[in-house]
Amino acid sequence: MSSRQEVEEIVNRETRAWDTQDVNLLITVFHPDMVWPWPPHAHAHDPMEWAMVWGRFDRERWSRGWQELFDSHTLVHNVRPIRRVEISKEGDGAFAVVDVDTLWRSREGKDFHWKGRACKVYCKTNGEWKMTMHTGLLEYVDSAME
Repeated sequence: MSSRQEVEEIVNRETRAWDTQDVNLLITVFHPDMVWPWPPHAHAHDPMEWAMVWGRFDRERWSRGWQELFDSHTLVHNVRPIRRVEISKEGDGAFAVVDVDTLWRSREGKDFHWKGRACKVYCKTNGEWKMTMHTGLLEYVDSAME
């Protein structure tokens, strides 16, 4: 499998984890040093506004947090086309641009919508790709999200 195919596989594995609400599968995507900054809304392009909600990856804490989401919400739809994959010339770093449109609905009927473009950053370590960083979802004027 080429590096590009391997990166596409990890993006698709993450999508499958959301689709199936499989915390254990989702956790396989993350590097131990993963961090995940989030903008407060999809138009907050200035990182001065962003927050670091969960800190560095912690398997137990992150598993618990995602399981709480899965237990309290139903997945309505999850569409995540890969728009671009870029591999470093050294073959050990990569990013994928993914348009995310994921809609969760709480047991009370309230929608929780993730919609925007993400840059998912990976490194190849011990022969496998792991996500090290992921920008929160942002909307762009030229986005193909519609």
